[in-house]
Amino acid sequence: MFEIFGIPSTALFGQLLIGLINGSFYALLSLGLAVIFGMLNIVNFSHGAQYMMGAFMAFLLLQYFNLNYFLALAIAPLIVGLTGIIIERNLISQLYRVSKLRIVVFLASVAALSIILSLSLDPIVSLVIATLASAVLVEIVFALRLTDGASEPTDHIYGLLLTFGLALITEGIFRHQYGSAGQPYGVPDLLKGGQNLGFMFLPNYRAWVIAVSVVVCFATWFVIERTKLGAYLRAATENPTLVRAFGINVPRMITLTYGFGVALSGLAGVLAAPIYNVSPQMGSDLIIVVFAVVVIGGMGSIMGAVVTGFALGIIEGLTKVFWPEASSTVIFVIMGIVLLIRPAGLFGRRA
Repeated sequence: MFEIFGIPSTALFGQLLIGLINGSFYALLSLGLAVIFGMLNIVNFSHGAQYMMGAFMAFLLLQYFNLNYFLALAIAPLIVGLTGIIIERNLISQLYRVSKLRIVVFLASVAALSIILSLSLDPIVSLVIATLASAVLVEIVFALRLTDGASEPTDHIYGLLLTFGLALITEGIFRHQYGSAGQPYGVPDLLKGGQNLGFMFLPNYRAWVIAVSVVVCFATWFVIERTKLGAYLRAATENPTLVRAFGINVPRMITLTYGFGVALSGLAGVLAAPIYNVSPQMGSDLIIVVFAVVVIGGMGSIMGAVVTGFALGIIEGLTKVFWPEASSTVIFVIMGIVLLIRPAGLFGRRA
């Protein structure tokens, strides 16, 4: 063992590893936020709750269906992404329409079915089934109408308030059912143990989390910035009327994009489940930091979210070594400095 600036190498590299782990979650979550805001101009304050839902989906799939970690890694993000699609389709998109009938019908149906199903099923399972059934019911009912109603200009602050309310409701439901202590979720057998690198011990699961995060972040950036699908998506956000003229279903593209951004948070939740306790508070503890990461990188910047997420995780880890007292505030100090020098963020475009 050797020392660097008077710090034992094991302590320094250990904190660097923790910083990379935190950076992986910052990058994945801020990537989802950047996709949703950059493509759809929606400030999704329920992102932390959806991250928590991803972890709980993995826990529930193991508890009720005995599905292992790797199956949960594939299924849980799809379930969480589906809830995002339902939310965008029946709540968020309806904020900008003159008629709010679809919102009323959807919420009333969810409430009624949840109460009926909870008499014989687990409350969380009842809510999931009621939400899916209500989404199908609303689609059938409103398919008989020629239109959902005309759009009207609406301040985007309503979307923020709606998602903030959804976050509080979701967290409250899970806290009521499972308490605040959290539920354990074990590391899969295939990823137990670690590698002795000489200067530090690298747990296999931590290396797996970092690798998955890097691959998913790069793949998302490549699809959005370097493919025809990404070009259509970017064009749809800037000039939806022109894109619609080419025969592209813009509302469907927007809905699926929101679902994809939400699925990224669900994926991060599954990856986090074996590291942290699966707790209703795990999303609320992280979401403010993630929003700071997005602001520093540039609101809506895909590359900014990824690079800034990993970089700030490492900086936070190093701060815990050299100045532990400042580790919980260093990201917000950096955010303040960046906003003073470059208000659009490090990778953001100036208006």
